[in-house]
Amino acid sequence: MLKNYFKIAIAVLRRRKFFTFISLFGISFTLTILLVLTAFIDKVVGDNYPDKKRDRSLYVSRLSQTGKNTMSSGPLSFYFFSHYAGSLKTPVKIAISSGFSGTNTYVNNKKIAVNYKYTNAEFWDVLDYDFIEGKAFNKQQVDNADKVAIISQDIKDEYFGDVASVVGKYIEADNVKYRVIGVVKNVPITSYMLYSDIYLPYTVAKDNGWKTNKGYQGGYYGILLANSSADLDKMHNEYEQMIQRLKPEQKDFNKVSSHADTYVKSYVDTGDDRNSGTFIAITAISIFAFILMILPTLNLVNINITRIMERSSEIGVRKAFGASSRTLVYQFIVENIILTLLGGMIGVIFTFIVLGIINSAHLIANLELTINFMVLFIGLLVCLVFGLISGVYPAWRMSKLNVVTALKAQ
Repeated sequence: MLKNYFKIAIAVLRRRKFFTFISLFGISFTLTILLVLTAFIDKVVGDNYPDKKRDRSLYVSRLSQTGKNTMSSGPLSFYFFSHYAGSLKTPVKIAISSGFSGTNTYVNNKKIAVNYKYTNAEFWDVLDYDFIEGKAFNKQQVDNADKVAIISQDIKDEYFGDVASVVGKYIEADNVKYRVIGVVKNVPITSYMLYSDIYLPYTVAKDNGWKTNKGYQGGYYGILLANSSADLDKMHNEYEQMIQRLKPEQKDFNKVSSHADTYVKSYVDTGDDRNSGTFIAITAISIFAFILMILPTLNLVNINITRIMERSSEIGVRKAFGASSRTLVYQFIVENIILTLLGGMIGVIFTFIVLGIINSAHLIANLELTINFMVLFIGLLVCLVFGLISGVYPAWRMSKLNVVTALKAQ
């Protein structure tokens, strides 16, 4: 039966080539956008490099102080992590790193834009960067304020060129020369807490904010590492209790708020407990996907209804020879699903092309978008849902056609 439906569907698609082209274009274009968006979200959320210990890590990205008519929110101070978070019993290590800052460096009269960030020694224990050569700086080097650096693979190639090893060589950043002791695999800029071109000990920072700033807020992020995933809830609760004991730094504020959350929750944290970042992100993506799907769905519904009206005589003859409404509905829905799957196949091909263009253009630093099985599964699911939604109403309209009326149209 399905084989007959398939043959009929192909014959119908070939009969009206213009309508088929419009339908396939709408389906493939919509699916391409959705797959590219899904690939981006999957990369941002699902890629666990270099934080491969996510199952036992909690991330701290913001602290907020709120009052009746005022609010201050942003990254935290180094002192907060070393003094307050450092007093917690559950974390076995705390990775501390600044946000990345940009500067220019020059080599062979060529200007290179680089980003650098400061970290503590535990940063390299909590996270699992892939070292292409060399190693991380240790606590002694940090305490001694040694001018050492770990650089990304891209910066190695751009700054030093095609050389076998750069360990022991010097690189200049923010008008200071640092000795390279390690080279790591690139991290995409979307992982803003972990990305940089050059990683430096926090003790070499020029502003000394890590030493002089005793407030809650500053320019640092933290990752709390538990001994095991079973300790996450305990670590989360201990952090929350510690935050509740903090007093606001100014009279205008009456509440201090900060959360140690999983990677995704921390990534979209707004700093405002009244507006959940996770809810806002899910709502925004859902609305975008809904708008993106509803327009081509309505278009395909209209095209399908037009096709049904053109086939009214065929439907009347089949009904006259005993075909049930259910059989006709099944046939049309199957035809529509076949159409959407064909459009889906074209959409997947377009997606590979678009992702290749995005990756080769380097629109987002170090971000390589790919299609994996999860993305393909979502694409297949979207095609099936798309085919069912756009086919049910036209199929129902077809099943209600009167035999006599349909035959008169012949």
